[in-house]
Amino acid sequence: MVRSMLVAALAATSTALSVKRLEANQEDLFTIEVAPGVTQVVNEDEKFALKMGGKNFIDITNHPNLASSAAAKNAAKFAAVSYPTEMAHTDTINDLITKLSTTDMESRLTTFSEIYNRYYKSDTGKQASDWIFSQVQSIIAESGAANASVSAFSHTFAQQSILATIPGQSESKIVVGAHLDSVNGRNKSGRSPGADDDGSGSITTLEAFKALLSEPQIAAGEGTHTLEFHWYAGEEGGLLGSSDVYDAYASAGAVVKAMLQQDMTGYNQAGPMGVIGDYVDAPLTNYVRKVIDAYTAIGYVDSACGYSCSDHASAAAAGYPSAFVIEADFDLISPYIHTADDTLETVSYEHMLEHAKMVVGFAYELTFADL
Repeated sequence: MVRSMLVAALAATSTALSVKRLEANQEDLFTIEVAPGVTQVVNEDEKFALKMGGKNFIDITNHPNLASSAAAKNAAKFAAVSYPTEMAHTDTINDLITKLSTTDMESRLTTFSEIYNRYYKSDTGKQASDWIFSQVQSIIAESGAANASVSAFSHTFAQQSILATIPGQSESKIVVGAHLDSVNGRNKSGRSPGADDDGSGSITTLEAFKALLSEPQIAAGEGTHTLEFHWYAGEEGGLLGSSDVYDAYASAGAVVKAMLQQDMTGYNQAGPMGVIGDYVDAPLTNYVRKVIDAYTAIGYVDSACGYSCSDHASAAAAGYPSAFVIEADFDLISPYIHTADDTLETVSYEHMLEHAKMVVGFAYELTFADL
């Protein structure tokens, strides 16, 4: 009953947001927060120019509850989470890791990056979310996991966010996210393969989802918590898709115990992963460091990316504990993002594999944890 109420609430919220943002689009003015407590009112072109100039922000036009001024109040709605001090399922997870396939990731990323661009307002942006939806559907069907499901969360623009669910014994959620859109910084309608940003994170997340569904206890819904995998629309427009999702979750009273974002996992010149330490949940981030040490071969470096640099910020703004791991120290990430040169040639599938290992470890350990 609670789950059906949540689904209904999310659908109603999505519809209401559609009406509100359509009104905002008619005015062509948006309120964005560029730093805690610092807002600007900009038009579409100004917003795009800020993003392409390297200025991160969250679009709060229709989400005043996600402004930094509301963050403490939002967090107070949910009980603090204590994470395990050590890994509890290493044998099972190490077996699952052997099922991760660089061949499958290469095949999927090749197809995904062949879409002309994944700009969230474009027809091809919608094509991209439809493609992710179909991939998740196929993975679920092949797994035989009867209770697993996928849904499309609609926004006011063409592209949809895709949400996959593996139910557990409770409705509290462990979430892994990536963003499925891409953008060309010189021309919004120009070629934007987005192989690394964030094709790599999207395909890494798909591969981890596939591996986890192959585990009988996960597939049977025996985890303590529900697992969700999200592919967000419109991240490049100011975290638009994830803002809609997490504002709806918070409004419906959904409980998210942990959220991990995967935005760029494949640059072929990357070394250790970059664990982002600013504007994240410190206890969860400390736990992620332990997962990386336990299940990956490349380790991590601590880094920072500034305010609202990816979709984990939407979860945090709604009061949920979130963490972000990127392909390298933030100063060493791919220089080709937001260009037509963000191609397969810049991507290492072995590096993506290490991120997929981390996701499998993170998701499996936490879905069975007492949180």
